[in-house]
Amino acid sequence: MRITDLINKNERTAFSFEILPPLKGTGIEKLYKDIESLKEFDPKYINITTHRSEYVYTDLGNGVFQRNRQRRRPGTVAVAAAIQNKYNITTVPHILCSGFTREETEYVLLDLQFLGITDLLVLRGDKAKHESSFIPEENGYAHAIELQEQINSFNQGIFVDGSEMKVTNTPFSYGVACYPEKHEESPNIDQDIYWLKKKVEAGAEYAVTQLFYDNQKYFEFVEKVRQVGINIPIIPGIKPFKKASQLSMIPKTFKVDLPDDLTKAALACKDDNEAKQVGVEWCINQCRELMQHGVPSIHFYSIGAIDSIREVAKAIY
Repeated sequence: MRITDLINKNERTAFSFEILPPLKGTGIEKLYKDIESLKEFDPKYINITTHRSEYVYTDLGNGVFQRNRQRRRPGTVAVAAAIQNKYNITTVPHILCSGFTREETEYVLLDLQFLGITDLLVLRGDKAKHESSFIPEENGYAHAIELQEQINSFNQGIFVDGSEMKVTNTPFSYGVACYPEKHEESPNIDQDIYWLKKKVEAGAEYAVTQLFYDNQKYFEFVEKVRQVGINIPIIPGIKPFKKASQLSMIPKTFKVDLPDDLTKAALACKDDNEAKQVGVEWCINQCRELMQHGVPSIHFYSIGAIDSIREVAKAIY
């Protein structure tokens, strides 16, 4: 069932969350434990992040370093299949431009289709750590909308080389990302919304926001996208504030503002335990206000915040 169907048929605001595949060389048990702790809140789907390979430099001695490409969190496809099989919960793997060629993307799509996983979140992805700005792979894509076009062609039975499939299966449906406080590379919010509309016209069925802590910015963003004819669900992406160091880390990493009331409350905390409770209380109030405004779903970014999300979910679901 498509994500839009899953959230639209829900009588109340739907619950979903995003997880990381395990680090290379570690097991999946910790991931299962995290899912078990949130499963009681009836998640309609679980997003599985995808991570590009990065250059790793190994010291060979005598001032010589060897450069190798390494993916620290492989297994998005396998993790998605394992979770969907074990829990019968729809999984939504991320599909990236970043770090992938067109052919590699095609193999991922084939594997997912064989496994019966047909819901995707289509993203450009972040630049590599060694890059000053985003650089697409050779024979890859610079923009998410180009990746959408490949998926659309795949759905029509056309491979990336133009040849036709002998058998076509259930087509993929997908969502995209959006940014209430604009993408860091966008010159302004209007340009950001222009490209979101292009993504919708290309087939995006819903959009999930970057995390935010000021609901007014979400409400203003939704009003703006509706004014230009974007009518897909805009799903708020939420992550509880967790510790004092995030006062500087969150704005730097995610390019979002922290409201003054939240900042003052966090600065008054004596330790991270107090900061965590401030974050939980803020998140509960934030989610309740979103629910009162009729949001179709709330999507939680769970990395490092499973325990806080559980507290929030117990209060609002």
